[in-house]
Amino acid sequence: MGVPSQWAAAAGALRRACGLWTPVLGSRLLGVTPMAGNAKAPASVGARQEQDKKARCGWQGGARIWEESEQQMKKLRASSGGEPRRKLPKRKIVLLMAYSGKGYHGMQRNVGSSQFKTIEDDLVSALVRSGCIPENHGEDMRKMSFQRCARTDKGVSAAGQVVSLKVWLIDDILAKINSHLPSHIRILGLKRVTGGFNSKNRCDARTYFYMLPTFAFAHKDRDVQDETYRLSAETLRRVNRLLGCYKGTHNFHNFTSQKGPREPSAQRYILDMYCEEPFERDGMEFAVIKVKGQSFMTHQIRKMVGLVVAIVKGYAPEGVLERSWGDAKVDVPKAPGLGLVLERVHFEKYNRRFGNDGLHEPLDWAREEAEVAAFKEQHIYPTIVSTERQERSMAQWLSTLPVHDFSATAQAAASPGAKVPSPQEGSEGDGDSD
Repeated sequence: MGVPSQWAAAAGALRRACGLWTPVLGSRLLGVTPMAGNAKAPASVGARQEQDKKARCGWQGGARIWEESEQQMKKLRASSGGEPRRKLPKRKIVLLMAYSGKGYHGMQRNVGSSQFKTIEDDLVSALVRSGCIPENHGEDMRKMSFQRCARTDKGVSAAGQVVSLKVWLIDDILAKINSHLPSHIRILGLKRVTGGFNSKNRCDARTYFYMLPTFAFAHKDRDVQDETYRLSAETLRRVNRLLGCYKGTHNFHNFTSQKGPREPSAQRYILDMYCEEPFERDGMEFAVIKVKGQSFMTHQIRKMVGLVVAIVKGYAPEGVLERSWGDAKVDVPKAPGLGLVLERVHFEKYNRRFGNDGLHEPLDWAREEAEVAAFKEQHIYPTIVSTERQERSMAQWLSTLPVHDFSATAQAAASPGAKVPSPQEGSEGDGDSD
């Protein structure tokens, strides 16, 4: 087996650098007396010092050249098995995500818990396997500065979730990440952002939609699951009038858990809420309720929808809406999680400051709208329709509305000795979980 050409070249470079010089150990150093036939006149002291100086320089220069040549040899040995891996710098980016939440216990990862699978479990695995992040970043997500805009709850889907993180910007990064994800989780877009960007803190508002069969608005005297029911224009107007009452700032402590009426974080600002025109899917009529707010608490949207459904069906008086924003505890029903979808997150302030600075793109995702729409048609809408038919989640929930007492209030909330959670205790800040 011959010597590799790279090694031979390095050896040649070493010989050329060192020449044929070889240090000679004088007889005086060895303690040997010169033989008579070979005796030479002893060199002068100055000549011997000059010779020793040259010898020392030769050794030092040779050592330097040897070290440099050794490093060159190591590089050549590394390259003999392929090009050495170039260490890429990490960059802060955002990813536009879409996913169907059925079968998952929400978005946020629970490190160390394999019992409840989340969307982030699959995402982090794909990031590691595609070579975007090292494996230890997957174990400790703080190392890649990971943050999501919304902690969607169990079974909740998303068409426009945005996460921020630091990654290696490898070639064909989106295709490689998606190749390690199931078809019901897709990365639809990627954009560079400022180094300190945090998707949760930079998010100005979030838009959700809730898709439900229209028989949910049928009067309570009708069959609980009458698929022949069609939403009338009059009922739709009443639904929108009630949904419009949510607009503005209100105290939503009754629309979540573990929050007292005097906690500042229970105050939430709703920009808009309305129900769109109904449409048919597989012989069943559905409608979509859209809501845009600065932020939402755990289960808040599902309870907002649930209370309006209870009023329209005739189980609760309209006055319960305004009463629910007061200090008293009100029994507010929570609609199923199946139809809830995070549709879009908004970054208006960030876009105004950085979107046109010549270095960063605005986070509006206009180019990705067609892909988002296609994903909803392929994975989100069919899942909601088929699951509703198979599991009857809305029909089963509607059958529980008669057990709610919308006229009663919890006396414990009004009693002087009742414990009201502090802003820290049980508070989730602006973290969305719906």
